[in-house]
Amino acid sequence: MYIVYSLLLAVVAIVSVPWWGLQLLRLQKYRAGFKERIGLAPARLKRDPDKGCIWVHAVSVGEVLAVSQLVAEINKAFPAYQIFISTTTLTGQQLARQRFGEECVFYLPLDFGFALRPYLRFLKPDLLVLAETEFWPNLLHRAHLSGAKVAIVNARISDRSFPRYHRFKAFFARVLGNVDLFLTQTAGDADRLCAIGARADAVHVSGNLKFDIRLSAGSAVVQQLRQAIKPGTPVIVCGSTTAGEEELVLSAFKQVLERFPSTVMVLAVRHPERFGKVANMVNASDLKLVRRSTWSATAAEDLSGCVLLLDTVGELASVYELAHVAFVGGSLVPLGGHNILEPAQHGVAILTGPHTFNFRDIVRIFAEGGGLRTVTAENLGENLVYLLGNSSERQKLGQRAKELFQENTGATEKTVTALKKLVAVSK
Repeated sequence: MYIVYSLLLAVVAIVSVPWWGLQLLRLQKYRAGFKERIGLAPARLKRDPDKGCIWVHAVSVGEVLAVSQLVAEINKAFPAYQIFISTTTLTGQQLARQRFGEECVFYLPLDFGFALRPYLRFLKPDLLVLAETEFWPNLLHRAHLSGAKVAIVNARISDRSFPRYHRFKAFFARVLGNVDLFLTQTAGDADRLCAIGARADAVHVSGNLKFDIRLSAGSAVVQQLRQAIKPGTPVIVCGSTTAGEEELVLSAFKQVLERFPSTVMVLAVRHPERFGKVANMVNASDLKLVRRSTWSATAAEDLSGCVLLLDTVGELASVYELAHVAFVGGSLVPLGGHNILEPAQHGVAILTGPHTFNFRDIVRIFAEGGGLRTVTAENLGENLVYLLGNSSERQKLGQRAKELFQENTGATEKTVTALKKLVAVSK
């Protein structure tokens, strides 16, 4: 089965070579880590032969944030083990190196035997921990054959992916048979995993690790913006916006400025390669633009009535602290939404669009608990104006969001306890 899978993967790779070649030339994110992806373990990785090894994989920024507290607790719980972290995306890699150190962070190799073998030989992992739904067949199979225990934590099966997995249940049952432990976000995710072939005795509900994320207080950008924005100035943070949304939020911002002309909008675009395009879009809309990458707090520039484009990576989560109202993007267009927990833990009033299937359970908790408002492209501006003009309603919405965030913590502790048992069984 794995030979057939590898052959099919190779065919897909060969057929798509022209496309990948073009992307490598055009975009730095595809060039980053190329050697590591094809199996050349970087010299910066430092492996202590006297310690065991735990390999944690987190795809991108969201997953890195989700496992950050888990990695800290694993360090405490497993002092005789080294922890190495892999990511798939450039932004995830940058954040992981910043948080965990370059000497233990690398790009996940491609799911081919030739790319995986060097890492398995070098790391000799006792435990492989993958976040969410990283069902890479060769990685799971070869890690299992190497003697490593395999755990998938914070596991979820989205509404969109479940039918595809179920259609190929016979294949995924074999693949998931290499996994010793699944820790899911919800009971629904547990049921779906069993429905696509996971062993029922290996599946347990632990909750969502993202509820245990704790942001660093008083980041540099927040302190600088507090000094630059006049007290009492309304602040809107539009986070993780995607193509097709910026035009909508800029139009809504114009509605806000008619009522509250000093309002500052912080606009955080999801994909860094779109920073320039969105900057041009803001300029074309006749709105005042300030780019975070070139802005200096010492310049004493008045930010009132402007769009501050957050064209940096890793600062959005802390900037939500400044918001009177937050709109979380990827949700006005059918892309599935993004993480609402970052503004929630700051007690910010949250708006999101109707397309939130990637975060269905989190959004359900907040929607049913009165911790967010769902808006459309047509009424986004109206809702922003309403909340900025009604402090009691805004504060009530934000306070409820913070309460719901705090009520759903605890997944990290449950995950570490389960991993302890798994490692103990392997000895």
